[in-house]
Amino acid sequence: MLRFSKSKIIGTLAVILVGLSLAIPSFFSPEQRKGFMAALPSFVPHWIIPQRAIVLGLDLQGGSQLLLEVDQNELTGSMVKGLRDDVRRALQQEQVRADGGIQTLKRGVQVRIADAAGRAKIMPKLRELSQPIQSIASAGTGTLDVNEQPDGLISLTFTDAGIIDRTRRAVSQGIEVIRRRLDSTGTLEPSIQQQGADRILVQVPGEQNPERLEKLLGSTAKLEFRMLADSPSGDVDMLPSKDEKGAKVPVERRVMADGGELTDAQPAFDTQTHEPMVSFKFNLRGAQRFGQATSENVGRRMAIVLDNEVVSAPVIRTAITGGSGQITGNFTVQQANDLSVLLRAGALPAKFTVVERRVVGPGLGKDSIEAGKHATLFAAIFVVIFMFATYGTFGFFANIALAVHVGLILGLMSVLEATMTLPGIAGIVLTIGTAVDSNVLIYERMREEQRAGRSLVSALQAGFDKAFATIIDSNSTMAIAALILFFMGSGPVKGFAVVFILGILTTVITAVTLTRMMIALWYKYARPKTLPF
Repeated sequence: MLRFSKSKIIGTLAVILVGLSLAIPSFFSPEQRKGFMAALPSFVPHWIIPQRAIVLGLDLQGGSQLLLEVDQNELTGSMVKGLRDDVRRALQQEQVRADGGIQTLKRGVQVRIADAAGRAKIMPKLRELSQPIQSIASAGTGTLDVNEQPDGLISLTFTDAGIIDRTRRAVSQGIEVIRRRLDSTGTLEPSIQQQGADRILVQVPGEQNPERLEKLLGSTAKLEFRMLADSPSGDVDMLPSKDEKGAKVPVERRVMADGGELTDAQPAFDTQTHEPMVSFKFNLRGAQRFGQATSENVGRRMAIVLDNEVVSAPVIRTAITGGSGQITGNFTVQQANDLSVLLRAGALPAKFTVVERRVVGPGLGKDSIEAGKHATLFAAIFVVIFMFATYGTFGFFANIALAVHVGLILGLMSVLEATMTLPGIAGIVLTIGTAVDSNVLIYERMREEQRAGRSLVSALQAGFDKAFATIIDSNSTMAIAALILFFMGSGPVKGFAVVFILGILTTVITAVTLTRMMIALWYKYARPKTLPF
């Protein structure tokens, strides 16, 4: 047990040095890290130098926090609209005439078919709409109640379960869209979490402009290409125009192409007017649809509709078959950049409204960092003094292992690009105590074995062997509790759990392997006759 081969010593030290080196970038600012990398000689490959640093959370460096909520009225209205289109399509396919057209209700639609033969023909198609597999563009996965009256009135109504399920999917999809939008802006380590059944909590450390963040995340970014209509009619929507303040223009309901078929969108400048605009490119299917629409409507005005607002309505001079185009609309440079981000990330599945907005100033974060530093420092000092006073030389070994333990936690957090929060600092302070607890178990076992009459070598070996099972058991129970916090908690609770789990993992390495190696080397060169405590 007390014999460590050179290869084992070198391997242990190599692992520790690599782990500690990964933590070094976290102690320098981004500017200092960039300056260091720029000063490296050209023959030194940059990939061998650790560059990842721990990201400070919202409570430590300040930033913006938004709480978004699904607009239930808009979501239900969108579901009803999709259901109406599905019913209209079914009637057209089966060639069944509806008396009085399709009427929309608050949570569904109804249609009257007086002809019994027509009802018998259409009812199977309408009941298919209540099946659980639906397209997102139509009624969604919500369940429908389909009722047929003797007088020919057929009603299709979304159930509570259907609306709840559609809300859940909207939140899940919204989280992914929001994440893509923030990633496109280069935002570092945003926190995006579901809160409750219909809310999303977004925290962006370092962002001090919540208004821009709100516009970026709150905008649905639903892009559609339609044709302007000559006059209002039944199949026409009256939409506000960005170019004509306060005015509404008639737009055909038929969508020629939409933003879901875009492959790229970038801000650019108009070569003639030098005004900011957005250039876009379709995928193959979108390019075909767009090319067919423009070739069939040369001379007409195409409405570019963003979130039910006509941002531009250019005249189609020639067929556009290249699969690309531009969106103009008196944009500023920032607006063009934000719009391109929205289009690249995709549209939100539903409208989200901001129900809470917070801004955390960097001053509060600075105070939290200082408080965390002091707490960690005082905890470490008292633990170091206690271990050295109680166990002498072995306490000194435990303190070295403790310092390595904290360094490995920081190194692992850097590799995982984890976010350090105030609860995370609390987790480090807690693991300082639990780390030396393992050493206490080992040392006390050694003392008991020596009192029982064993030789020093036998007592040292028994201390590690017999305490190891207890250390594994105690750390396993703590790990189980930490994992439950991680999977069931959110926000600060999850941050605390991450640090605590990493602390448990590094404890086994430092308190057992590293301490055992130091004691083995001490015994080899000092040749003591009794324990130093």
